[in-house]
Amino acid sequence: MPDYTLRIRRFDPASGEAAYWDEHNVELGERNSVLDAILKIRDEVDGSVGIRCSCQQAICGSCGVRMNGKPGLACNTHLEEAAARGHGVGWNPGDSDGTIDDGAGSVDTTPAGVIEVEPMGNMPVIRDLIVDMDAVHWKKIQRVTPYLVNKEPVPEREYIVPHENMVDVTQSMACIQCGACVSDCLSMEIDPLFVGPAALAKAYRFVGDPRDAEHLERLHDLSQDPHGIYDCTHCFNCIDACPKGVAPMSQIMRLRRRAGTDYGIVDRNNGHRHEEAFVTLVRDYGLLNEAELLPRSYGGNSWWGKFHPRAGAELLSSLSTVVTGVIRHKISPKIAMFGHKLDKRDLGSLKRIYGEVEGRDRRYELNLYVSGYEDEPEPDREGAPQRTPPLEPSMPAGEPEAPVSPPDKSPTFPGPGEDDQTGADEGADTSRGESENS
Repeated sequence: MPDYTLRIRRFDPASGEAAYWDEHNVELGERNSVLDAILKIRDEVDGSVGIRCSCQQAICGSCGVRMNGKPGLACNTHLEEAAARGHGVGWNPGDSDGTIDDGAGSVDTTPAGVIEVEPMGNMPVIRDLIVDMDAVHWKKIQRVTPYLVNKEPVPEREYIVPHENMVDVTQSMACIQCGACVSDCLSMEIDPLFVGPAALAKAYRFVGDPRDAEHLERLHDLSQDPHGIYDCTHCFNCIDACPKGVAPMSQIMRLRRRAGTDYGIVDRNNGHRHEEAFVTLVRDYGLLNEAELLPRSYGGNSWWGKFHPRAGAELLSSLSTVVTGVIRHKISPKIAMFGHKLDKRDLGSLKRIYGEVEGRDRRYELNLYVSGYEDEPEPDREGAPQRTPPLEPSMPAGEPEAPVSPPDKSPTFPGPGEDDQTGADEGADTSRGESENS
């Protein structure tokens, strides 16, 4: 049976001592989990090791820790995988020299094959591997109103939600609140007041739900908050960290599009204006023109934006940064003044792509976390049979058809990008009834 070395970060605030590393050797199968090893150490060697755990099935999200610098679920990470992983693999490349640091320094000295386990980041440590989720994670979840505010009047029966709407929010619904994304969020390291990836993914779960009555209020609140949706820096850490594939950063980007493009919310953070300027510059020049980006973000999305008073103030405030960049040869004055040049043929190809995407009647951005139907064939695969989804996809084949039910009085909400046709349908039904009576 393989022998594994675990270095556990220990800390007891009641003792008054600094954090330290506690090293143990365990004999377990390579397919046993890191949590199995920690519990074995706690049961057989040191009963004071603190870790929070419950289901051991990657469902409850309690056992979130950092293993060799990467957050994850201890119960869902095999010892073999953890031992083979270099420290910080994914976004913080390790530079281990193969020596062991007995102190609590910040220098990575983890030798190859050693599994270093420490508490998650961006949250205060209660003891050992246990962090205070209430102080950060759950406080931010409560910040986004984590429940559905139903529309009025309440229907006589259940709400009827279009299938594609449910597929749309399924990805954000998969979150198990483990806090792994919060642990590795770079924005939260710099700005602890940032609402955070987990809470914003939760916010989209209701913004994408047609039954919710406060889409605009939610989006306006998170757009105007300087620590809201525009405080995300696109570092992709939360996407790499999430053990359930929720992709919190993708949900944040969708909140931005819903707020700025669909609802036309002009945020005081200039977030949406900045994104619009970025997209326009790439479309017009083929490459980003940094000298134009700042004035267009503050003064208007055109060449004349730089003459706006707000743009002038921002340009003056950034002058010292520009001068420093020129002195250190990080900025070329010529490129800063006139931007990059792209071959006309390449620029034409890029504009055709823009034209195709912007010419669509609706925006295609469903979260394809699940297809929604079992055994659905791939339509693009050669020779694949084409079929339409069954009316009742959950009904097993071979069962007799269910009797026709009375007309449903439940409201049916439009899908993403669809207009509400309820009034039109009711009018059509009324006209058909009058024709039949006559």
